[in-house]
Order: sequence, then C-alpha cells, then structure tokens
Amino acid sequence: MNWRERITVDPLICHGKACIKGTRVMVSVVLDNLAAGTSREEILSSYPSLSREDIDAAIAYAAELARERVIPISPGAA
Repeated sequence: MNWRERITVDPLICHGKACIKGTRVMVSVVLDNLAAGTSREEILSSYPSLSREDIDAAIAYAAELARERVIPISPGAA
C-alpha cells in the first residue's frame, strides 16, 4: 500500500488538511470513524466516494505519522 497515491494535501482544499485524493473527505474523518468503532462498511456507506483502498491508505498514512512524530504522554495517564 502506497498511501501517497491516495492521500493529497492542497492548501485550497479543506484548509490544507490531508484528504483522500479526488474527494473532500479528510483522512482524520476516516481515522476518527475507525477509532470510534465504525465498520469499514459503514464508512463506505456514509462516504460513497471512498473505497476500501482509501481506508487502508488513511491507516497507512497514520502509521507513518506515528513513526515520525511522538506525542508526549505523562506517566500514569492511560
């Protein structure tokens, strides 16, 4: 999965937030839905312009960000 083929950032679209290419669906929306327990089928139903590969690309994009950036978590905060 090469997320770069499916994710785009354009300052004129969605205020420069990462979006699924060819849509105005932000990667964060896809990830928020997944984190909330929304199934892939429900996401695809809610956003018919998306494909399963787009969801996979959003996950791959997030994984790469997690490798590159660390958000500090205070001890005991879980």
